[in-house]
Amino acid sequence: MQDVTGALADSKEKKIVLLLCLLAAIRVFVFSAAFPFFNNVDEPAHFDLVLQYSHGRVPRQVENTSKEASIYLALFCSCAFFGPTFGPIPPPPWTQPVEKMQKDLAFNSAGWQMQKNYEDFQPPLYYAIAGFWWDLGKWIGLSGGRLLYWLRFLNILPVAGLVWLGYCLAALIFPRNAFVTLGVPLLLAFMPQTAFYSIGNDVLSPLCFGAVFFCLIKWWSTGQPARRREENGGEANFGAREAPAPFRGNSALKPSAALGAATGLAFAATYLSKTTNLPLLAVALAALAAITWRSAARQRFRETLPALAAFCVCAAPFILSWMIWCKLNFGDLTGSRMNMNYFGWTVKPFNEWWHHPIFSIPGFWTYLRGQFGTFWQGEFAWFHPPAAHPMALPGTDTAWTVLSLALLAAALPIAIRPRAEFAPFQRRAVQLSFVCVLAALGFFALTSIMYDFHNAPNPSHDRPYFHAGRLLLGMLIPFLLLCICGMDRLLCRFGNSTKFVALGLMVSLMFALEIATDWPAFGNAYNWFHLP
Repeated sequence: MQDVTGALADSKEKKIVLLLCLLAAIRVFVFSAAFPFFNNVDEPAHFDLVLQYSHGRVPRQVENTSKEASIYLALFCSCAFFGPTFGPIPPPPWTQPVEKMQKDLAFNSAGWQMQKNYEDFQPPLYYAIAGFWWDLGKWIGLSGGRLLYWLRFLNILPVAGLVWLGYCLAALIFPRNAFVTLGVPLLLAFMPQTAFYSIGNDVLSPLCFGAVFFCLIKWWSTGQPARRREENGGEANFGAREAPAPFRGNSALKPSAALGAATGLAFAATYLSKTTNLPLLAVALAALAAITWRSAARQRFRETLPALAAFCVCAAPFILSWMIWCKLNFGDLTGSRMNMNYFGWTVKPFNEWWHHPIFSIPGFWTYLRGQFGTFWQGEFAWFHPPAAHPMALPGTDTAWTVLSLALLAAALPIAIRPRAEFAPFQRRAVQLSFVCVLAALGFFALTSIMYDFHNAPNPSHDRPYFHAGRLLLGMLIPFLLLCICGMDRLLCRFGNSTKFVALGLMVSLMFALEIATDWPAFGNAYNWFHLP
């Protein structure tokens, strides 16, 4: 009877999650269509790089913006994010007389072609996929602005996939907790991160590393956990004193070659999607080393060899190939030196690192507030004369930071203290999530400390902090898993109905704030809704 009940619960959950995937897809479509081109988060540079890959060209150095990209940039750049160079924001070129449009196009296109593309060193995965998607759009007959938005709408696929992956991961770790299992995909479906509405490689990081994280959890088990639920007044228990069947015994020490191959491919995809995912990949390697060490300690190392070999075979060729390409063409293994030279960053002497304001309480709070604020709501700016301002309501960055820290603190006891209601497997998964979050935040704290940013705009010499939450998106699934676990513990005295009401109110407020924040974009004359 319990098996039948569990199967019905599984079926109902999957239908709910599929609905969340659809809602996430609709949300990304609507907001991507609402924002005009080209935003302040490097979208012109990313767009130019996509066009290069669509022609099968991989840059070998920092190049000027291509002529093809400059035409789109000149025609569809709205100035809504930066503001005009002088005078008021002009009306869309397609509303102007033909003679004036052609004259402005020639002038503005020439200006764009004089600018260097500082993103030319970026890893190729997103740009290869987006280049194919661009060609597909042209093949089905799209052109002009609608082809541009077609490129943005590519983000619908990874975001919908991210929602489903979040559900699968939460169900794997906490199979008896409906609140955690559905809470993670619910937050993912309504995450108000503006990077999901932009052309850029940030959108692949949470999906690719989420797949790595999922595979790491699977290394501790040979299959999906049984979806058995215990009755407790109609509610699902958070955890159980006894782990689900696949987590018991030594079955977790027998990863298959197929799992190793999947882990290797996801690992390589994470590296090839964004270089800033390196700290998360270092955590993944450390986790694999710990699993291998545990196997060796139990004299079962041979059983892990097929999976380890498959991991290396699937990951190493792709990663090493790109490293060699970067070394030959950009001067170092990641291409980051080219970026440093472009923006004029230099490494400070070691004894000057400790003078950074992050080592004070106000400075540390400034760092956390900037990171968590932009992690939740993005980094778009919006032009309000006479200058552009961050697209965020007053106080929201502080609210997001307080919320994040509170939920992480509530989840912390799961990781640091053995508790009867959590199986060891669940505790290890939460510990790994915390390490991922700390590694990502620590990496950008370190880069904030070690560089002198001189005259660079952001970070700058006067404000030497990396406040770029989109660069942290690789940790999105582990972070939201911790948030939901923390919320579950804060409301542990209440049933699932109360928990879902509280989470629903939180998500509703998130969505309302997103609409209120981004509302100016919907009426912009340059967006998808106003195309001819």
